Amino acid sequence: QAVLAQVASGPAGPSVCPPPLRQRPPPAMASPAAGTEAEVAKKADAGPEALEVEEEFVKPPLAAMLNTFDFESVARETMEPQAWGYYSSGGDDEITLRDNHMAFQRITMRPRILVNVREIDMATSFLGASASLPLYFTATALAKLAHPDGEVGIVKAAKRAGVPYMLPTLSSYTLDEMLAARSPGQELFAQLYVNPERSRSEEYVKKLEAAGVKALFVTVDAPQLGRREKDMRNKFTQQGSDVQAGDDDEGEVDRSQGATRAISSYIDPGLCWDDVPWLKSITSMKVLLKGVQCGEDAVKAYKAGLQGCVLSNHGGRQLDTCRSGIEVLPEVMEALREAGATREEFAVFVDGGIRRGADIFKAVALGAAAVGVGRPVLYSLASYGDKGIVRMVHMLQDELQMVMRLSGTPTVASITDKHVITKNLADHIVPLPADNLTVGTYMPLMPAARM
Repeated sequence: QAVLAQVASGPAGPSVCPPPLRQRPPPAMASPAAGTEAEVAKKADAGPEALEVEEEFVKPPLAAMLNTFDFESVARETMEPQAWGYYSSGGDDEITLRDNHMAFQRITMRPRILVNVREIDMATSFLGASASLPLYFTATALAKLAHPDGEVGIVKAAKRAGVPYMLPTLSSYTLDEMLAARSPGQELFAQLYVNPERSRSEEYVKKLEAAGVKALFVTVDAPQLGRREKDMRNKFTQQGSDVQAGDDDEGEVDRSQGATRAISSYIDPGLCWDDVPWLKSITSMKVLLKGVQCGEDAVKAYKAGLQGCVLSNHGGRQLDTCRSGIEVLPEVMEALREAGATREEFAVFVDGGIRRGADIFKAVALGAAAVGVGRPVLYSLASYGDKGIVRMVHMLQDELQMVMRLSGTPTVASITDKHVITKNLADHIVPLPADNLTVGTYMPLMPAARM
């Protein structure tokens, strides 16, 4: 109980949830208008009215962004409330949302010394696609909520960053518009929400295959979309997904409780293992399941003849208090080994909570072919457009290069489970130093009376 109290309270007392950034800008992001300490003291002497004046946010230059949390803090100030509520929200009490990143901090490093690390090669390939590092942009719905360029901007940024992009089913732009934004030779994946009217999904899949998309990731963790209360408090008035345009016109889209409720009608809750043969029959693309959360289901996917899976809890937006993808990874890799699966025939990916180059390293060390990032893409897009996305990837590359060099691993293939320690990964009461970047950017849920 004492340990739990310490973890819950943190070094600064019982509350680790900061007030909104507009009321309490972090030192590095503070407006120049904030003034010196003497000026702040003068305002304090003037009375409480002077202190309550909200300072106008001044967006820092792109060059000032040093980590993914910087982009998140800027996006929070620049995005519309509806958009921020949709992107930042998690399921229920947002415990899983927060643990997705904290779980990586329960894995410690085990570096090796006196290895020639003059040259570091982060390049890799997976599912027939080349990548500048073991990373891809995972599918996220309604990217126009972040920036007018939406998914088209992400397609262009993915090419410049040298990583694959997983096209979302529930996109703001049409599939044709996203495909037209490709550069020659650019490799793409695609994500699929299966519709109750299967012919709609089959038509969509055939269009993807005809366009040369490399792999199809079928989302399987969302028979019902989770209760995301930050999003639910907003009535959704923005442009919806392209594939729902006809449904919206017919009044079949509920816009009364945020973007999540608005897009939920597209998804078939009846999707089950019996549908896997149908999925395999409608395409020659590699088919993977996105949203696997235990070893048994990964083995079942392997035995069903699928080509891989993503260990994901939908960014902490579905079933709260379920495990993070990185925590599930050791269990899945062991189960697949026992089932006789090799990494070449069945690829395993992880998404959720990746914010540092070290997070990528840890996932690869435990068996992941690559990691998917979602919110960092949206936040960097919202803050600075496609240039922001490219800088965000370059920062992760810089971090990963440093971690690989300091760990004695000159290539991606040289990263193994001997370079990390996972003893505390599944133990959720291990005390850790306070993560000030997470605490400083996370917007806590608030009860209605305090909003």
